[in-house]
Amino acid sequence: MGLKFIYTHKGIEFQHQQKLRLVMESQLGLNLIEQSFNVRYSSWVREALDELTDSFTITDPCISGHPIVFASRGFLKMSGYSKDEVIGKNGRIFQGPRTNRRSVMEIREAIREERTLQINILNYRKDGTPFWMLFHLCPVFSKEDGRVIHFVAVQVPILRKPRRSGSEFARNGVSLCEDGSGYRETVLGCCRREMCSDSVAELARVFALDTVLGDDRDLLADEPCKANEIEKRKANNAMNSILSMLTHYSELTGRLVCAKRCNLSGMGPLGASLNISLGRIKQSFVLTDPHLTDMPIVYASDAFLNLTGYDRHEVLGRNCRFLSGQDTDSSTQFQIKESIQNEQACTVCILNYRKDGSSFWNFLHISPVRNASGKIAYYIGVQVDVSSKDQNEQQRLSPEIRQLSAVGAVKVAVRSLSMGASTSK
Repeated sequence: MGLKFIYTHKGIEFQHQQKLRLVMESQLGLNLIEQSFNVRYSSWVREALDELTDSFTITDPCISGHPIVFASRGFLKMSGYSKDEVIGKNGRIFQGPRTNRRSVMEIREAIREERTLQINILNYRKDGTPFWMLFHLCPVFSKEDGRVIHFVAVQVPILRKPRRSGSEFARNGVSLCEDGSGYRETVLGCCRREMCSDSVAELARVFALDTVLGDDRDLLADEPCKANEIEKRKANNAMNSILSMLTHYSELTGRLVCAKRCNLSGMGPLGASLNISLGRIKQSFVLTDPHLTDMPIVYASDAFLNLTGYDRHEVLGRNCRFLSGQDTDSSTQFQIKESIQNEQACTVCILNYRKDGSSFWNFLHISPVRNASGKIAYYIGVQVDVSSKDQNEQQRLSPEIRQLSAVGAVKVAVRSLSMGASTSK
């Protein structure tokens, strides 16, 4: 009985810790989404974007999962979702069983290559109804370092030309439009007639009509639909308005954005595809570029920001030594420098400092990351706070295993990307 109580108590405690961890991760994600806009644009940008009637979303490839960080009122009205149901989610939630996989791959490829794309795609509303739309994607670049910081996606519903079919009736002239409004109007009209009719024959026709309309909706979902020139111009005009607004409100903060990557001779940006792959790794780590002056940080994970208390823009472009402080051992720093010069991995325990000035013992593992050709592309530094008193976490995975898993995941991501780049040339 005693052992059973102990195991039950431990199980409840573990579940509580898991729930607490999920809540903390969720809160961290919401904070990062807020920072995604607040750091780059003035506080008025959300209100200004809400004034636009267009349907569009803005996503951040630098945050784990490439989530939506802004959804326009027009998009929420079109999709049937609320703001809370969309923010923080990936755009794949709007896909469904009849969404063309090839179209999805084309969108992913455009994100990987950081380029503009216009494509016709079938998506689904919250209530499950399918609709065709013109999907217009455009990257937003930082004028400082040329990195992609956001993607804007404009969605223009494609309206079908009325067509003669089993679902079009001379009685009321209503056709089944792509937005489903014809379906709703026809069925509601039939319901009203059903309430007023005592005829069994009339009632049978009502149910027959409902069946035909349901079949026709499936048929419309299966048939490819292309945007016309008016819809394409509408998407282009909406995108230009959004980009112009983002540019204007970034000027107010001094952290300028632009629709085209600037030709910079300095820091080379990480691709959006690599950013997304690295964002899936949960450990605290940074990537530095040994080919740039002073070996700056070019990527910092969400967990690293949570550990150190810094925002992403305060970390990128700086050397890792900014984490050192008054009591940091200089001999340990020299050991790190020597291993990098020899292109070797090393593991040390070093005293580092957070943004608020508090210190922590960092069990740090540094390793070179080579591309597909075998050349060193980056160095990864994986941090584990061994000052933490969370013994349960330590027992589940040792610091060494966590570090090696992060290093392995980063190496796979970098090599896969460089292999893909070489084969596409």
